[in-house]
Amino acid sequence: MQAIVQKSYGPPSVLSLQEIENPEPKPDEILIQIKATAINPLDWHFMRGAPYFMRFQFGLFRPKIKTVGADVAGIVISKGSQVKQFEIGDKVMGILFSKQHMSLGGLAEYAAAPEALFVHMPAEISFAEAAALPVAGLTAYHGLFSFGDIQPDDEVLVNGASGGVGIFTVQLAKNTGARVTGVCSTKNVELVRSLGAEEVIDYTKTSLDQLEQSFDLIIDNVGNYSVKQYAGLLKPGGKCAIIGYGGFKKLLGHMLQSPRLSKKTGKKIGMVSWEYTKKDLAYLADQMEQNKLRSIVSKTYILPETSKAMEHLETGHAVGKVVVEIGRYT
Repeated sequence: MQAIVQKSYGPPSVLSLQEIENPEPKPDEILIQIKATAINPLDWHFMRGAPYFMRFQFGLFRPKIKTVGADVAGIVISKGSQVKQFEIGDKVMGILFSKQHMSLGGLAEYAAAPEALFVHMPAEISFAEAAALPVAGLTAYHGLFSFGDIQPDDEVLVNGASGGVGIFTVQLAKNTGARVTGVCSTKNVELVRSLGAEEVIDYTKTSLDQLEQSFDLIIDNVGNYSVKQYAGLLKPGGKCAIIGYGGFKKLLGHMLQSPRLSKKTGKKIGMVSWEYTKKDLAYLADQMEQNKLRSIVSKTYILPETSKAMEHLETGHAVGKVVVEIGRYT
């Protein structure tokens, strides 16, 4: 099969299209003919090997995982003897990378992975829309619910509201009955408003430092402010989930200062990533099924254009999700 492979860390040019062996499903795995794969910052971090401390786990000088891509949607074409939840021909979406299954390979024609990492695709959505959901949707869910314990009528600020995680954060927060304020650039104001934000701040005109209101919960998908600045925007007892990667210096500051300022101010400020549970992904799929949640796919590529897709993601200005449509190429 054809797949995107990287043999070294570096810019998008390290990614190449190669012929590799087809995967074989283990007893608890399904074999998927991949139709679409979403590109995430997760893929960017693995491609660059950044931040550098991740290399201690995933390869100090060269990546141990040489295939790329975590979020996929496709069709089950074979399954292991222990698989009970899926049949051949089922349309599925899910994640190839988790704490229990540290593998990638979504940017390929086929992938084998445990059935526990997948759910059935909602009806009436495209493979691209399905692939866009898992990592970004679960990150938003974890920030709002697991970390943020969001409540109806909460005042919620979403920084980076038009990005891959932001689009789901705004919708999920709105669905709980929270009052959402989104932060984005001028060109995305109407999009963020259409997703459910009652107020939208154009960061090219207004800095968050200029705001007079405070919030019960902040979901920061950019990582461009200090912990002290976040604390100043929170109400007493408020929470801030820092999801975005604003560079190593900002990351280090967030890691060192969050525990100290949280204890000092009584406000919960911490770094948050996505966590996979099948139950949570099934919940998000159900929200899509009920038309309460939608993916925004702003740009699509084909498999040989993966490097271009990654370059676009690296600009930091991609709207919604960037998706590689495997089926359109193969």
